[in-house]
Amino acid sequence: VQLQAFGGGLVQAGGSLRLSCAASGRTFSSYTMGWFRQAPGKEREFVAAVSYSGRYKHYADSAKGRFTISRDNAKNMVYLQMNNLKPEDTAVYYCATYNKAYYYSDYGNANEYDYWGQGTLVTVSS
Repeated sequence: VQLQAFGGGLVQAGGSLRLSCAASGRTFSSYTMGWFRQAPGKEREFVAAVSYSGRYKHYADSAKGRFTISRDNAKNMVYLQMNNLKPEDTAVYYCATYNKAYYYSDYGNANEYDYWGQGTLVTVSS
């Protein structure tokens, strides 16, 4: 299984970015996908998750109302649209795939994800 995240960059506060994650090597449409992030000196934290069908989505409180997760199962892609970015959103963002097919529970727990992308850096300047 390979996950490749891209789309990060430098943006001013209040701006937007769209992260993308390309997946291969697994039946993409069978697995919940998540986005996590890790800021310098901090632990990795949950950002958003989308169920295998795309029907269910959940967000960390910090992301609610500003970020939108989506997926395109035909293209094996998952996205994270980030609007109204803040300096505290600065982090390396990782996409990950859940370790059980057709399962959507405990989506905020990084230990339940078995494959991770390499991360893409998002820097938000004030």
